[in-house]
Amino acid sequence: MPSQATNSPVIIDPILPKFKNSQLIVGHGHVGIVTGWTVKEFIAKKLHPNEYATIGQLYSATRGIDFVIRNLLWLTHISHLVIISATKEDRNAGSSQCLADFFAYGVTNGETQTGIKAWVINSDIQGYIDAEISLDALNHLRQNLLVSLCDNLPEAITTIQNFAKETVIIDRGAPQDFPKLNQAQKIAIGERFGHRIEGKTIGETWVKILHRIRNSGHARPTAYDSQWQEVINLTAVITNEPALGYFPDYLPVSKEFTDNYIGQILDDAPDREGVKYTYGQRLRSHFGIDQINQVIATLSSNPDSARAVMSLWDVTDGESAASPPCLNHIWCRIVDGALTLTATFRSNDMFAAWVANAIGLRALQSHIAEAVGVPMGRLMTISQSAHIYDDCWDNADQVIREQYHRICQAQDYADPAGSFVISINDGAVLVEHLTPHDGEVINCFSGKSLRMLYQTIAANSPNLDVSHALYLGTELQKAFTAMKENRPYQQDR
Repeated sequence: MPSQATNSPVIIDPILPKFKNSQLIVGHGHVGIVTGWTVKEFIAKKLHPNEYATIGQLYSATRGIDFVIRNLLWLTHISHLVIISATKEDRNAGSSQCLADFFAYGVTNGETQTGIKAWVINSDIQGYIDAEISLDALNHLRQNLLVSLCDNLPEAITTIQNFAKETVIIDRGAPQDFPKLNQAQKIAIGERFGHRIEGKTIGETWVKILHRIRNSGHARPTAYDSQWQEVINLTAVITNEPALGYFPDYLPVSKEFTDNYIGQILDDAPDREGVKYTYGQRLRSHFGIDQINQVIATLSSNPDSARAVMSLWDVTDGESAASPPCLNHIWCRIVDGALTLTATFRSNDMFAAWVANAIGLRALQSHIAEAVGVPMGRLMTISQSAHIYDDCWDNADQVIREQYHRICQAQDYADPAGSFVISINDGAVLVEHLTPHDGEVINCFSGKSLRMLYQTIAANSPNLDVSHALYLGTELQKAFTAMKENRPYQQDR
């Protein structure tokens, strides 16, 4: 245990962590600080660099704790650890509590949700540490680090400063390095820009998004010492999301989490230094006007208005050291008597964040629609950087394996681009293009060459659903074969 306190902190030459260096603030002390969702720069401003060794945030128990443990095993000059859980976001995510539970209760040999062997933290909150770290190393760390969990910022600052004054006599031994195993990359094929995905529900659409990015996304480095697979400008369209009570079990967030998250979009919050903004704060008070009420008033007085716009991006965000909002712009429009909502994200974690984003936006859409007195229409998100982080690739692949085929089988193949009626007429194949609802003929194509006919149809019908286009090609081949063999042709037989 540490010996008696002195009047000044112990000063140590800075030692760089092994992982996530760009996300950590490094000092000269022997106290490690995990801030949870509290902005790390705010904590650093309250302290002298001699009072801490490292300061970093921890958003996720399943994705972040492993890196914290690896760095602590390497940084053996850290003898004290202060974990902060000071905001409702911390309590909702549970990451700080899960880390504290690791030191209190240890781990059990088990598996992640995707079946990968891992140390499962003994906690009510799901958290993992990679299996290649030895149990002896984990237990030695737990037994030789003084840990304090603080639920408010003044207590955390006082605790850090008191710890910093203590003379350290604990010998944690030599630094231990457990290299992170590389994630396997998929080779991306297809278009990198301008994707469109449509689904009836948020869950269905999410599975299709994962499939698209894992097969078309290009791997690139991030600003956070990791990689992601990314497509640029992905538009997701949700057509018939049921009431908010609908919650399939394959989603990556719990209903309790999203119930709390909805408040972060709909409700205002005090602007407190050190506490991350909420989307609700940006919408309700940040710019000095309640934009949600403004949109309600605009559409109530003029249902045809195209000015129902809400902005979350502040022009100072580009220069801010803190993380600026990912959700930047919301536009509402009444179309065919129903309220549509379009949200634009500059950067969007499509595995871990998009589902909660979409559920929160659907709640905002419901709130506005009810106030205006119209039903809800489509929800659309435009994700300018739509990406999946490398530490979620295995989880994404598991969701795709378990859900994608089932979702595709349930597709009703109603193509908004219309339908086609094929027949043989005067020695040529005739194709009539019909509107999707009332069957009105909007175009006719006729030809004696299969290649020329399908090329003409493709040029004039660029928005065909892929499955519909494959069906059409099959039927055209059958029609030309029947015509060549001088026998009757009947579509779909």
